[in-house]
Amino acid sequence: MAVLVLDGAKPLDVGIPAQVFSTRGSMPYEVRVCGAAPGLVAGGDGLSYHVAHGLEALEWAESVFVPGYRHPDRDDPPPAVVEALRAAHARGARLAAISTGAFALAATGLLDGRRATTHWHYTRALAAKYPKVRVDENVLFVDEGSVLTSAGAASGIDLCLHVLRGDLGVAASNHTARRLVAAPYRSGGQAQYVPRSLPQPVGERFAATREWALHRLDGPLTVRALARHAAVSPRTFSRRFVEDTGYTPMQWVLRARVDLARELLERSEYSVERIAAETGLGTGTNLRAHFQQILGTTPSEYRRTFTRGR
Repeated sequence: MAVLVLDGAKPLDVGIPAQVFSTRGSMPYEVRVCGAAPGLVAGGDGLSYHVAHGLEALEWAESVFVPGYRHPDRDDPPPAVVEALRAAHARGARLAAISTGAFALAATGLLDGRRATTHWHYTRALAAKYPKVRVDENVLFVDEGSVLTSAGAASGIDLCLHVLRGDLGVAASNHTARRLVAAPYRSGGQAQYVPRSLPQPVGERFAATREWALHRLDGPLTVRALARHAAVSPRTFSRRFVEDTGYTPMQWVLRARVDLARELLERSEYSVERIAAETGLGTGTNLRAHFQQILGTTPSEYRRTFTRGR
């Protein structure tokens, strides 16, 4: 993993991929923080960075993260950076932007004709400066395969966990989320911000209800039962749950059940039928159908993918 620090880089944006994909024994990643050249890079918010690597790190990396930076609508990245990003992508590297780092990816032309997002404050500026980019201001992140973009800094965590989940599986992603004390999964399609804040006590109750549900996925979970636990009406619960998570309650329950099934496939030798029963998906047929619909694969192929080499 290379983290490309440009002039005016936001410190939180720089730190997120460096910490999520941290070089440690339990992770198969090596992270190199780089700039247009080795040495001091002026950052935003009163900080600067001393990077050990220049653009040669992009020739080495399998994935390149571009953190957000100040004045992206005004300041273009250096031509050498643009060419290095294009070359990295051409040889198969995955490119990902956090927040206004999307402007640097857009400058390469690699976002032309693709969906992309950025911090809500800059979505109109991105669309105006790069009209060929299909800017979506109502999402946390966009995965276009080899090119990914995310909204503000916190959604950079969601994007990194999404990448980690695809690389190593849901167990590794959940472990990292716990280490970061972050939500293990937020929908990429969730709005960047909601039109009004959830009342704090209600928000806390909803979080407690989600935690309560995660320990009862093998049993019957209905909107009425969830709303009863949160002490609100089913109608209020459904409306505010979507605002809070980007999912309807039953979509969220299904996602949680599929994620639990993924973890059991990765970590156990249970049969598909047993996993279906323990996750509340009922039968192996149901589990297979949901895997195909949500993940585009089968449970057996998923197990082979994420247990290979163990």
